[in-house]
Amino acid sequence: MVDTATPTPMRDRVDSAKVTRPGIPPLRRGGPPPRRRTSYTLPTRPAVPRQLAPRDARWWIGAAVLVVSMLLIGFVVHATLFSWLQHSRSQDIAFQDLRTSLAKADIPVGQLDVNEDLVALGTPVSLLSIPEIGLTETVVEGSTASVLRTGPGHRRDSVMPGQAGTSVILGRQTTYGGPFRSVGQLVPGDEITITTGQGVHIYTVFGVRRNDDPLPEVLKAGAGRLELITADGLALFPGGALHIDAELTSDVQPTPTKVMTYQALPKDERAMGQDGEAWFAALTALAVFIGAGITLWWLWRSWGRWHTWLIGTPIMLALGVTTADAVMAALPNLI
Repeated sequence: MVDTATPTPMRDRVDSAKVTRPGIPPLRRGGPPPRRRTSYTLPTRPAVPRQLAPRDARWWIGAAVLVVSMLLIGFVVHATLFSWLQHSRSQDIAFQDLRTSLAKADIPVGQLDVNEDLVALGTPVSLLSIPEIGLTETVVEGSTASVLRTGPGHRRDSVMPGQAGTSVILGRQTTYGGPFRSVGQLVPGDEITITTGQGVHIYTVFGVRRNDDPLPEVLKAGAGRLELITADGLALFPGGALHIDAELTSDVQPTPTKVMTYQALPKDERAMGQDGEAWFAALTALAVFIGAGITLWWLWRSWGRWHTWLIGTPIMLALGVTTADAVMAALPNLI
């Protein structure tokens, strides 16, 4: 049977089904759908952190951290870079002076110079060469902390290399080039060559000892011996002195009369000796550095970070290196 009912219009079908789309309100006859009311919240201004004043404990903690950090950076930069450059420059000058003195034949060969005065501290007196550890250094007279910045120093109470008796040479382990940093690797049989105003002298290593080790046998009359001394232990934290003993295997040269003994040698020229007067300069430099660090921190908190770092960093780096140099001058002479 055929349905003869009148078909329903399409518009009525849609309305009757109430078809809606997600998120869209159903259409209403007679106009557009009503607008949704949305509530807005006005943005609030972020709270500005309170600036710390010098009376706050956190202000001083920040200043202390900045000062200590810059000081450590300056110390590391000086120990690993500037002191090595200073040593290299000093060695170049000392070597040229040594060559000139050898050519003129006026190089000191004893404790007194041509004017019968004690040889001035820092005067080049010999050339030390140890091929086994790749060492070639100009040796200067004296063994204070300031003299050993140039290079290894001949202890003034001992004879010159190549002469009868024990010649003592001290050198730094870590700072200012650390010329003696590898002498502990020497073994019996290694050769040491030293050139002085009396010629070329050859020594043969026969022992390496530390503070608690027994001393070598007493030197026979007319024989020659060399003793190299440096710091022993960790870099910058020595636990004592390291001694390298070597016997003279070349001809013994004439030995001038000694006018200075070990008892008359100042304490700052002995192994691990310190210059007491250098501490005043070190403390003064440290006080200036601390004052500059506090000023830099105050500028950083009140002026601006980029402006402060741009101006303050070079100044603090220079002061840090200067302070580190002054402190090193007051430390034991073999570090």
